[in-house]
Amino acid sequence: MTDLEIAKNELYEENLTLAIVKDGALLFSTKSHRISGFLDAIEKCNGKLVEASVADKVAGKAIALLCAYSRVKEVYASVLSRQALSVFKKYKIICHWNQLVENILDTKKTDMCPFEKAAMNISDPGKAYETFTDLREKLRSC
Repeated sequence: MTDLEIAKNELYEENLTLAIVKDGALLFSTKSHRISGFLDAIEKCNGKLVEASVADKVAGKAIALLCAYSRVKEVYASVLSRQALSVFKKYKIICHWNQLVENILDTKKTDMCPFEKAAMNISDPGKAYETFTDLREKLRSC
């Protein structure tokens, strides 16, 4: 089984929101919603995400920029936004998906996800990481 197949199996079998596999081993998994799980993975894995495979329930442009920042090699998303697909193509990250959508919505499904709004005018993965880390802290304090 490939790393991506292992990650995808973990995602569905364990009812996760994110699974990251490298060299046949599960590096990180979570059931936390939205982008906080990927930010936690970056912090906890400390550079080990390079060339890893990611399976994520929902991937928008924000997640795609974090994948580029982490230099992962391939991604599977159950739901993928068109903006994310553009980022994956730009950074030559192999991408597979189940459903392609225009936008990633917030948890109430009434507006665009705040991280997606923040990502709209960002093209640099490093800047994206800084912006999303700051936004996560602001949202936590609310």
